[in-house]
Amino acid sequence: MQLYDTLRDRKATLDIPHDRPLTLYVCGVTPYDTTHVGHMHTYLVFDVLIRYLRFNGAEVQYCQNVTDVDDPLFERATRDGVAWDELARRETAQFVADCDALNLLRPNYFPKASEEIPAMLPIIERLIAAGHAYARNGGVYYRVKSFPGYGAMARMSYDELLATANERGNDPEDPNKEDPLDFVLWKPGAPGEPHWPSPWGDGRPGWHIECTTMSTRYLGDQIDIHGGGRDLIFPHHPSEIAQTEAYTGRHPFVRFWMHGGLLWLDGEKMSKSLGNMVFVRDALKQHSADALRWYLLSSPYREDLHYDRAAPAAAEHSVARLRAALRAASGPEPAFDASKARAAFLGALDDDLQTPLALALLGGLASDVLDAASAGRNVHEAQTALREIAGVMGFWVATD
Repeated sequence: MQLYDTLRDRKATLDIPHDRPLTLYVCGVTPYDTTHVGHMHTYLVFDVLIRYLRFNGAEVQYCQNVTDVDDPLFERATRDGVAWDELARRETAQFVADCDALNLLRPNYFPKASEEIPAMLPIIERLIAAGHAYARNGGVYYRVKSFPGYGAMARMSYDELLATANERGNDPEDPNKEDPLDFVLWKPGAPGEPHWPSPWGDGRPGWHIECTTMSTRYLGDQIDIHGGGRDLIFPHHPSEIAQTEAYTGRHPFVRFWMHGGLLWLDGEKMSKSLGNMVFVRDALKQHSADALRWYLLSSPYREDLHYDRAAPAAAEHSVARLRAALRAASGPEPAFDASKARAAFLGALDDDLQTPLALALLGGLASDVLDAASAGRNVHEAQTALREIAGVMGFWVATD
């Protein structure tokens, strides 16, 4: 299978291991305002990837975290006058329900950052001891200049890296920093916010160290595939690389970095901060789960998708034809051969998960089955192949 690796900026061959599980870590949601279809676009891509890898005989160990220790969550809890952990539990439950409704495979591991903090402390201590981090006034910072090539994935100059980090929560004016780009591993507790004990005083972890801790704890020092949305290309994922490789001594930390495109709505990126969201639970009141899945997988996974509220309705036609093809009665005439269509479908997924082409081939096979059934041909084996590849795409109709 060929997969595009963001760090290498090219496609490369993913060899499926047969002597161990293939490991996949996907950065999860910060549980407030869940679940919008922008979230779901990312997780659907990796759902299809997992299904296809397992179809090809891989034992996939999948970890998806919950970032329930983060500024936006605390800010929303304060705004709404609700306890932060109550908000996190409620929104995480909504996220899980939405994923189940769209037939997403559940991860093998679903750790919450709030429950992993004791495991973060020794990692931070080791980074300090190795000179990659420093403690100042109750906080701990990662020294980016200690890691050559920091931010290489983003392909930006230092000034561009700093500007992007600042847009995404970095405080360049923090007087405790040696370098404005140094990032937080541990921050002192603020009034009214949750905090935990540490060797540097009560506080809470930075965002990046949470994922390093959870990925290494559940999947090991080296991961086959690490994924998330395109917005994580900087600073989150380069920061994970820097601190994880400095901590474990393993290089590379990740064999393939996969990033899905973002969803846009009304000319702006769909995001919780902007509030321009279409929630999955609302979309499912108007469209079937299979139609919403079909639509969200109908564009190349690495490209942004401008969400069209009417488009899932158009996908219902494709889902209906798929259902009709699976239920069509066979006739007595010679059998219809679906082997070439099946092979082409698998070839599309083999080439960097080309879901738009795979859907076109799936829809074409459904139409051919309907035509063959109408002509009185035996379509039983073709329906078996059609159900098989529809299952790889995760459609509920494949389980009818």
